[in-house]
Amino acid sequence: MHPAPTQPPPRTRPHRDGVRVAAVLAACCALLTALVVLRWRPLLDLDGDISIATHRWAVSDHGVTHAFRILTDWVWDPLTMRLVCLAAAVWLVWRRAAWWTALWLAVTVALATLLQQGLKTAVARPRPVWPDPVDHAHYAAFPSGHAMTATVVCGLLLWLLHRRGAGRALWRTAVAVAAVSVAGVGLTRVWLGVHWPSDVLGGWLLGALVVAVAVAVYEWPRGGRPGPSPR
Repeated sequence: MHPAPTQPPPRTRPHRDGVRVAAVLAACCALLTALVVLRWRPLLDLDGDISIATHRWAVSDHGVTHAFRILTDWVWDPLTMRLVCLAAAVWLVWRRAAWWTALWLAVTVALATLLQQGLKTAVARPRPVWPDPVDHAHYAAFPSGHAMTATVVCGLLLWLLHRRGAGRALWRTAVAVAAVSVAGVGLTRVWLGVHWPSDVLGGWLLGALVVAVAVAVYEWPRGGRPGPSPR
């Protein structure tokens, strides 16, 4: 009798890649957070120089400032982003076979919100203060909740589209929308004078870390098999 053909080992590359990316992002997040907490002078000086320049532009260019307020308060607001994610989760549940993916999506966004608020409380970084403010915001400055939420939501949805094998046109459109949203929301927060640039960078890094960890968890081999495939 011929020996039975051996089965190829399970594909764990996505999981391993996610772990590696998460480790690098975690180191970057820890370093930036430490510099903010320790009030590292070069970082504070760079934050101040950029913020002073952008605030001057925001005060003088009322049209752009008004447009940025609409974008940051309605289009890229964290609540709007979470509602988009909720809509995606509902659609996945409606597909019936993808309930695990919907739960994973919702839990990841919820945990990201808790992490964001916990860090704001722990770091307690003051927001910029201006004699002639063009906008106002609540809670502490670091990290930027708008930047972090946009990164998490766009990152998760992009990954799901990629894993589902989205067509070229849809994929390119989604990448463009995500890139404009993540970069744009960071720009609006600094322009409106409610965040330091390093707050936005921290939001981007932490958001990317959450996505990388979530992907690694999703791809975790279960019983010798790769993680479930979203349908």
